[in-house]
Amino acid sequence: MKFAFFKLATASVLAGLLIIAVPGHGIAGSLAGSVGDKRFSPVVPASAKDPCNKAYKAYVAASGHSAYATTSFVRVMDGYVLCGAHYNAPSQKAAEDLAMKSCQSARTHYKVAAGGDCQ
Repeated sequence: MKFAFFKLATASVLAGLLIIAVPGHGIAGSLAGSVGDKRFSPVVPASAKDPCNKAYKAYVAASGHSAYATTSFVRVMDGYVLCGAHYNAPSQKAAEDLAMKSCQSARTHYKVAAGGDCQ
């Protein structure tokens, strides 16, 4: 008789723990839709077809550690925005490093000497 009561009590406790633990697991599982820690508000081009606009939207939609880097934009002097992004990296630091490398390589590719640095 005591064993049956113990078995029923154990099952009830485990069921309660399972109900509590499962919702918390789903919340921590994905970073999709989150802009994360912003160091500044990036200038995202208005055109939906612009590569930097697409890269920013993909950065926000990515489910893992991701980063977006862009050049600063001075409307009077610069007519362009260059960017770089990296999605679903193993860590946030790795994503940031690779996004900066991507942005800097775009500056080198387009031979941009003036203008803002990647941020």
